[in-house]
Amino acid sequence: MNTHANPWPGLGAVVLGLVAAMTPVFTVASLATPVEHELHLSGVGFGLLLSGFYALTALGSPVARRVAGRFPVPILLLTMCAVSVVALVLATRGVVGLAIALLLAGAGNTLTQPAAARYIAARIPDHRLSVATGLTGAALGAAPLLPGLLAGLVAEPYGWRAALIVAIVVPVAAAAVSPLAKAGIAAPVAAEAAAPRKVGRGLVWWTVGAALATIGSNAVASFFVQLGTTAHLSPALAGTMLSVSSALAIAVRVAAGIRADRAPRRNPRAVAVMMASGALGLVLISLGHPVTFVLGAALAVAGGWGWTGLLLTAVMRVLPGQAARAGATVQLGLFGGAAVAPLAFGALSAAVGVAVSVLVIAGVTLLGALAVERGTATLFRKPGGRTPVAVPVPQGCAGR
Repeated sequence: MNTHANPWPGLGAVVLGLVAAMTPVFTVASLATPVEHELHLSGVGFGLLLSGFYALTALGSPVARRVAGRFPVPILLLTMCAVSVVALVLATRGVVGLAIALLLAGAGNTLTQPAAARYIAARIPDHRLSVATGLTGAALGAAPLLPGLLAGLVAEPYGWRAALIVAIVVPVAAAAVSPLAKAGIAAPVAAEAAAPRKVGRGLVWWTVGAALATIGSNAVASFFVQLGTTAHLSPALAGTMLSVSSALAIAVRVAAGIRADRAPRRNPRAVAVMMASGALGLVLISLGHPVTFVLGAALAVAGGWGWTGLLLTAVMRVLPGQAARAGATVQLGLFGGAAVAPLAFGALSAAVGVAVSVLVIAGVTLLGALAVERGTATLFRKPGGRTPVAVPVPQGCAGR
């Protein structure tokens, strides 16, 4: 493998593979109304099916870490794409098919972060690490865009099953470019160095922080239109705001990555600040006014989701040479929180109302920021002092 070849086309293939892995769940979610009506599903039942995707991704992350370390990245991407194609077809086969499809897609999605981290560690120069992880994080913002279009342009005239079949174009396109993501075969998992106890404790705090913050951002993303109408916006305007916020989230991830590469030691602090901005956005949304909703949505979706790539960079720096483990660690927090969010927010809003529920998840998001700060203190401060310790550089990136 020519390690001096341009790594960015391969990274583009990785990003498209991540979008493909998320396409089944986002397409199904965008078709909630016709699917629930035709299959006689309640909102709670539909939410349970979606939560199955996120839960399986979180629970399967430790296994995915080991699998991702044994196969070339293009093989991992092809596997993710093939699983997505099968899942989209299965989802057209009634309630049972839909349930199996989302679980299967969740299993395929377990490979996303470990595969992305593998490629980045092997091919991306260290001074571009954060912008690379920002681009992979942007896949989460880009993944809902096509499903949203399919819901209006295909599902309405031709039915929701037709929309699911048309969505297959995404994993097929991703599979076609997956050979670009050549990164070699990682060292066997058995050879991974044991992390110091301090690192283990710090990563636990970061994982918990990611899960808590994701509860807030995923809940507002899942119920965005409902929250917008509560704030006296029309459904059409709220839907437009969701698309604008998703685009803003993509821009924030990339811009944050570019800026973070100038001062990589500040990445963990930037993660905590962005989580806190997401909490502030949720507080503004809870006020129920159109103006505060627009401002709050920008903070909650863009700022509250913008930290994912920076967290992956930070974990990669404290786990040098263990990229798959770093990706699985971040993934466990992200999708663990995402699995809890829809059901928890739905049940809470039914019990105490939307405004109070949004304030509660704002508090949860703020706790996530505090957990990340606690993990940073554990990892980067010497015993008895406040001086940051040296941040390791991932193996394979230095000097490129």
